[in-house]
Amino acid sequence: MVRNRWDEAKAKSLVAAAGPDAADQQLALRVYTSRLIGSDTDLVLHGGGNTSCKVRRRDILGREIDVLHVKGSGWDLGVIEAPGLPGVRLDRLQELRALDALSDEDMVNLQRSALLDSTSPNPSVETLLHAFLPHRFIDHTHATAMLALADLLDAETVVKELFGGRIACVPFIMPGFELAKAAAEVFDNHPDAEGLLLLKHGHFAFGDSARESYDRLIEHTNIVERWLEERAGLVPAAAVGESREMSERAGGVLPLLRGILGDRAADFTGNPDHPMPVMNLRNGENVQEFLAREDLETLATRGVPTPDHVIRTKNRPLYLTAETLAGGREAIAAKVDRYIASYRQYFDENNARSGGAKQLLMPTPNLAWIQGVVGMSANAKAASAASDLAAQAMQAMGWGEAAGGYHPVDEARLFDMEYWSLEQAKLGKGAPPPLQGRVVMITGGAGAIGLATARAFAAQGADIFLVDLSQEALDGALTDLGGFHAGLALDVTAPNAAEQALDACIRAFGGLDILVSNAGAAWSGEMLDLPDETLRKSFELNFFSHQAFAIAAARLFDRQGRGGQILFNVSKQAVNPGKSFGAYGLPKATTFFLVRQLALELGARNVRVNGVNADRIRSGLLDDAFVAERARARGVTEAAYMAGNLLRREVEARHVADAFVSLARAERTTAHVMTVDGGNIEAALR
Repeated sequence: MVRNRWDEAKAKSLVAAAGPDAADQQLALRVYTSRLIGSDTDLVLHGGGNTSCKVRRRDILGREIDVLHVKGSGWDLGVIEAPGLPGVRLDRLQELRALDALSDEDMVNLQRSALLDSTSPNPSVETLLHAFLPHRFIDHTHATAMLALADLLDAETVVKELFGGRIACVPFIMPGFELAKAAAEVFDNHPDAEGLLLLKHGHFAFGDSARESYDRLIEHTNIVERWLEERAGLVPAAAVGESREMSERAGGVLPLLRGILGDRAADFTGNPDHPMPVMNLRNGENVQEFLAREDLETLATRGVPTPDHVIRTKNRPLYLTAETLAGGREAIAAKVDRYIASYRQYFDENNARSGGAKQLLMPTPNLAWIQGVVGMSANAKAASAASDLAAQAMQAMGWGEAAGGYHPVDEARLFDMEYWSLEQAKLGKGAPPPLQGRVVMITGGAGAIGLATARAFAAQGADIFLVDLSQEALDGALTDLGGFHAGLALDVTAPNAAEQALDACIRAFGGLDILVSNAGAAWSGEMLDLPDETLRKSFELNFFSHQAFAIAAARLFDRQGRGGQILFNVSKQAVNPGKSFGAYGLPKATTFFLVRQLALELGARNVRVNGVNADRIRSGLLDDAFVAERARARGVTEAAYMAGNLLRREVEARHVADAFVSLARAERTTAHVMTVDGGNIEAALR
């Protein structure tokens, strides 16, 4: 059941904080209940749904006017603030109801022209529906139970049975002017209704206060959920549990699939370096239960519960049976090609029907049913959204089938939604960041250089997988990065550590594009006095772990079949040894040679191998105490010691990070080691 999370004390405090203006107080409550709705995944997912309230305000001339505050494009209800509910002059919207027709372009233009603040975001595409209904507060959601109900063939009969006249049904119409008029007419014929069920789409609840509308939204949803549970049984929660066996099996498939999809995307775009999709694997309890069904072949072709999902998941998943998986790359590729051919046919038929003016979107799948549900998109955030929606869809499908049959909107109308310019605008049209779609693993990722490197790659759009010895440090680094990055705490020198890290990265993102082999530590001591154990320990960390991770990454790149990159943090010690630093310099010199050896052997596989030689970076052994000691020994200030280079400027971790990013973007560079030391002739590679 969906929990009602209204807190009267919290509501009163927000009203008090809003000040004496009644409109501001109502808007504060609108923000409050919008956040309650948006943060509840049982009600909406990933920016779905919209809310509004109607208030009285004074315009610049001091006249009282009616204003509709409605969710703005680009805002997520879960984190919405007052600017995310732009104010629109209500009279200018309501007079549009007299029109017989209104184009999408004119609708958007008229809504923008009615904004109180011209810098506000575009009001929701469903603004007119909110405007044409008389209620002060209106909530629109896509709760799983409501979607299951909305996709039943006899949904209207069930609604009447459950609610009498409390909820009225609206036939499926694409959002916009026509839907707004139809919904208003339905309400006119059912003036006592406290909500609407938009068939094949979603649910509206309304009331005279924020609390009344929210309470009704929760009550309606729970009535439907109880009814479904009586007929279909309790559905497990999507986010609960994990099947380790399913995850391991999927982990063996994802790199193959990722590489195949990357090849097909490259063919479609004409760009041989087009990135592979980033993947997000889910196999919570409801996914496990759903994938045990015997009617998956049929359900895979049935469609999405609400057209709002289609821009993220497409209409159908790629369903890979156990038989297909057993056939390996060739069988999986054949299934992908059949999917692409089917999608092209869907596009061609519907594009011809709608006038032939549409441009084909990427025809590869955004969703797969394998050993779990796999979202696939341009980055981890979008892939996670796709798998979230897919897990919800599975629950709606299961409920719907058990309660009379799951029958979502037909493909023709779904196409109109998928290729609707106002829907596509939700995904954004700007140029993607240069490293979007690239998965980057960084060992020693929570250290000074590792975290700086992670920040630099993330700023370029990459998805990051950190490996570090300390769980606490790893957690802190991931918190610092924010977003949808991931990681694993382990000792990189342990047996099979590289394989464990790569497997975890595959389960997190589907594969790998760039390895930054950065983990290391310095031991000091004269060679004659150096314990053999210390030297061997240094080699394990500063050479053998780099070798192991590089080889494991190269093998994964082979499975993907799309090349990759390996970047090593070497050191100036590799070419310019320092007194008492043999334990560090010897394995680093070997790693320096490893860069050249792997570049020589992996070039034909389209794997680039490069490195960075840095010097005097505040990290690891070179902490503040060590800097102070070295400065005293040389008779200089700490600042002078750290700036002991030709440029007379300290080199920071971020400069090393920038070098790694620069090498990653240098598309025709391999076997190169870039020096980042401010100028040290003794360490120059000449």
